[in-house]
Parts: sequence; structure tokens; C-alpha cells
Amino acid sequence: MAKDYYELLGVGRDASKEELKKAYRKQALKYHPDKNPGDKSAEERFKEISQAYEVLSDDKKRATYDQYGSAAFQPGGVSPGAGVNFSGGFRNHYDVFRDVFGDLGGLFGGAAETGPMGADCDLRGAVEISLSEAFTGTERTVRYRRRVPCKKCKGTGSMDGSRPKACNSCGGQGSVFFNRGFFQMSQTCPQCHGSGVVVTNPCGECGGTGTTAVSHSVRLKIPAGVEDGTHLRSSGEGSGDPRSGRFGDLYVAVRVQEERNFQRQGAHLHSAVSVPFTTLTLGGEVEVPTIDGSGVLKIPAGTQSGTTFRLRGKGMPVVGRSQRGDHLVQAHVEVPEKLTKVQREKLEAFAESMGQKNMEKVGFFHRIFQ
Repeated sequence: MAKDYYELLGVGRDASKEELKKAYRKQALKYHPDKNPGDKSAEERFKEISQAYEVLSDDKKRATYDQYGSAAFQPGGVSPGAGVNFSGGFRNHYDVFRDVFGDLGGLFGGAAETGPMGADCDLRGAVEISLSEAFTGTERTVRYRRRVPCKKCKGTGSMDGSRPKACNSCGGQGSVFFNRGFFQMSQTCPQCHGSGVVVTNPCGECGGTGTTAVSHSVRLKIPAGVEDGTHLRSSGEGSGDPRSGRFGDLYVAVRVQEERNFQRQGAHLHSAVSVPFTTLTLGGEVEVPTIDGSGVLKIPAGTQSGTTFRLRGKGMPVVGRSQRGDHLVQAHVEVPEKLTKVQREKLEAFAESMGQKNMEKVGFFHRIFQ
């Protein structure tokens, strides 16, 4: 069972950002791998609390977690987006640690790791769908370019296929160290840019990077009920890391187009309908369009213009659940633009019976119909 992020950090669900940061600092110092060498459980705990802090310290991610839980941030899950160009990626646990403590990767005597893959292996992008497609769920083919290990040098980056040599500046650690007061500090090596290795005979195909850009496509399944700004994750569809041979993930933001007839609020839909004055006065039924067909409003006699009716279960699906939101319809009086002579005479007689005279002077239609 997935662990609760609030419990991992030891805070309540109403914790402020400062309380979250304070709790993370305490836990991170306790479970940092460099302070617990060889302790796999401590390393795993460090990763968990770092992920928990990254999610809860971000307002949008925290709102998504509170609604969907940690499943929203697992492979195939949803999380709350980005342009069509694919770039960047989510941070690893050491990046989160450095955000809070500064560049203190060498605080415990070890190197500031960058993880098994380069920072640009995770890719981001966006797709656009209609509200109707968000209701039923749909699929999209996402086409983009990603980097893969160079075939010519087999990912080594060297012209002759030899392995890169350890960087002389950092000794292959990817970081250089220096003392500042009582602390030993570290920063990314400026010569190898954190890779820990240098290529002395660069490959002519990839320029020594070990990767080349290729076209790639993914068929993306978009679940029913998806909301605007939701991120979908496709594991292993990002760029490849020549050092580890692993591929990053693809994160795609879903943009849901606005619909003229419906306004969305979470799983609920809102719309308006014009109802004849006589129906509002005498009562009756009115058929209204819904996202998947139509529904019937039962109008009680004497209903006032602006009254809102609720069609239960006629809204949007809730992702991962079998339930739907509601459709709220606001009824507005429908004023006829033209009247026949007979209709006008009868309406005037009705107004007179209600004690209304000089209709045009007192704004009869405005008073009665609003």
C-alpha cells in the first residue's frame, strides 16, 4: 500500500510550506545515504521523503495529491502542464535535497549524485482535446524527437568506441569539493559538467555526447474525466542516457478545450436554458442538452428566473472511479420578441387583473420577467 506523504514527513494535512520544509530537513539529514552508507532501507526512505516533499511543496501537485493520492504520481497515473516542445524533466531526490540545503552534496563526505540518468532524459509536451473527448476518454498519437544512444560509437561518445576517461578535475565523481567554514561544500564539476568523464576523441556522428536525436511517437491513452492541466506519464518513452542505457519518461499535459454550451467545475458541468414565462408561471417540463444527450427539467409552478436545477449524475466522469458529477442548469425567462394583437390583448388583460396598468411606462416585461 502506498505510504501517505504527510505521514512520511510527520506533518498534518494542513501543514504550511515552512512546516513542510522544516520537517523535510529533519528527515533528510537523518536518512541521507551518505550518513547511512550501505543501508538500503535508509536510502529508500530518503527517496520517499524527497518525493513527498517535492509534491507537497508545490501547490498544484499538492492539490492533485489531496484529490487522487500518490497513485497520481506513479507510472500511468495522472498529476497536475507545458508547450508542444519536449524538454526538461522532473527532478531526482538529490535535486530536491539541494533545493532545501543548497549545494551541500558533500556535506557527509560523499559526492552529490545526479542519479542514474541525465537531467534531460525526462521529456514534457502537451496535447489538446475537446470536452466531449474528455468525457468519453480518447487516444492521441504524440510525435516528438528524443535522444537515443549513438549507434556509431555505441553511446561511448568516442570516435574509436573506447570508453571515456575519468575527469582529471573531479576524479570521476562529477563534483568538486571545497571548504567553507566548518562545512565541506561541493558543486558540479565545470570540466565534465557532472558526468565524471571526458571524451578525448569525440565521435563524428554525435560530437562526443553519446546520443543522437531521432523521431519517435507514442500512442497515449487519455482517461475519461481528465481535467485541463493534468499530466499523463509514459514510462521509458523519454530520452536515453548513454551512461546507464536507461530511458527517461514522457510527461504530457492535457489541454481540454472550452465548450461554449457548458462550463466545467471539476466533475460538475454548468449551463443555462431559456424557459417560457408561461412554463415558469404554470409549471411544466423542459428538455435540456447534456454532455451525453439530453435531460428533462421539471419546472414547479411559480419558479423564478435564475433558479438553478441539478441533474444528478449527468456531469463529467471522475478519473479512476465509476461515479459522475452533476449537471447544474440555470433557468432564465424567455421573453417573446413579438406578440400578435390577440396575444397582447390577453397579456394586457392579465396584467390588469394583477393590478398592473400603463405597462410600457412601468416596464411591465422587465418587472415580471426578471
